[in-house]
Amino acid sequence: MASKKSQKGANGIVLKRKIYQQLLDWKEKRHGEVALLIEGARRIGKSYIVEEFGKNEYESYILIDFNKAPQMVRDWFDLYLEDLDTLFLYLSQHYRVRLQERKSLIILDEVQLCPRARAAIKFLVADGRYDYIETGSLVSIKKNTQGIVLPSEEIPIQMHPMDFEEFLWATGNDMLMDLIREMYANKKPMGQAFHRQAMDALRLYMIVGGMPQAIKKYVETKDFDAVDAVKRGILNIYRNDIFNYASEIADKVVSIFDQIPPQLSKHEKKFRLSALKPGAKYRDWDDAFFWLKDARVVNICYNSAEPNIGLKMNEDRTTLKCYMNDTGLLISHAFDEKGIVSSEVYQKLLFGKLEVNEGMLIENIVAQMLTAIGNNLYFYSKSSEVVEERMEIDFLIQKDKVTSRHNIRPIEVKSGKNYTLSSLKKCQNKFGEYMTTPTVLHAADYKIEDGITYLPLYMTPLL
Repeated sequence: MASKKSQKGANGIVLKRKIYQQLLDWKEKRHGEVALLIEGARRIGKSYIVEEFGKNEYESYILIDFNKAPQMVRDWFDLYLEDLDTLFLYLSQHYRVRLQERKSLIILDEVQLCPRARAAIKFLVADGRYDYIETGSLVSIKKNTQGIVLPSEEIPIQMHPMDFEEFLWATGNDMLMDLIREMYANKKPMGQAFHRQAMDALRLYMIVGGMPQAIKKYVETKDFDAVDAVKRGILNIYRNDIFNYASEIADKVVSIFDQIPPQLSKHEKKFRLSALKPGAKYRDWDDAFFWLKDARVVNICYNSAEPNIGLKMNEDRTTLKCYMNDTGLLISHAFDEKGIVSSEVYQKLLFGKLEVNEGMLIENIVAQMLTAIGNNLYFYSKSSEVVEERMEIDFLIQKDKVTSRHNIRPIEVKSGKNYTLSSLKKCQNKFGEYMTTPTVLHAADYKIEDGITYLPLYMTPLL
């Protein structure tokens, strides 16, 4: 099913999102049999893309934003569930939109703020006259489900910050990712000129980030101060959400949130609970980590104690790495001594001239890209007095179809030019029968050498 219009942002800026195709597939294949629930972090563009979908793909649509909807509108979802004709008549009149059977969409935006509207989905879908899409932040969705029966007539899909290819589209580069994809498929290097172009684009993506507002501001202004102000506003929203929704564990959640940059700046990047409180035990803090993970504010990477057939079966939740959901936000979170990251800092980051632990940023962007393509994050860490046993593997990803051997791909992330691969080689020696395609993600071009695949960082989304 072809879209009627392209996805357009304000001022003609194109903000195409891959999730749009999922919306089209749902509309074409499900014919209103189920509602769609789009879950994700705040400010990743859920409301924007759904409204664009309503404009482009339906004769008419009603957007009910429960951040703004008056109490009267909320009450209608209680009063008229047994009289849907009246409900639709009132909604149509209030929003001044003529609803057309099987040709109109009703959007319940920030549905977590009106639990009764979410519960009403069961009856609305059964009625069958219109299509329904809900959007919401996952944490507040969970918090606001007391006293209602969650509808089985909805299917959830996850939405992430804009990925690297979507960033390229937004910045007017529609063809680069196609070239990257072709070179990856043919196992060929990009060549000096195109490799440099792709690395420059990835570095820009890393520092601007994947938040649509930040990308839009960059495209409009090319002003890093303005971009940083947008990102700082999003971080304030996240911080306010913690105090609004995390209840009695809010102080713990904030403590973890504030420790993310210093923990990632360490060599091993494992989150040390002692930084939160001397003698802290994971069991006393796990709810706070889960809260941030559920809110999609962070991407948690767990240690897989024995990386063999299945990663999840050997998951060690007491040893973890805690990445920010967006690397652009991490930069604004990390370099905030004066309340804003200066353009000078951004310029140095852009050209790789800032004397900081750049490994923190590179590893975070890899985690972000791996998450965006649907991976659960795992790493392998082994401390031992025996040198052959001691190793750190940054990421492990599992094949889609598990077989008896060679299911797990070990990945090392290297930000500098000079590095060793002792851990990767030890991992192959110890767990070789379970491993496939040992991989190094680095700043140089594609090559295969001594059984190891070296990929430029911008090929991460193709793993």
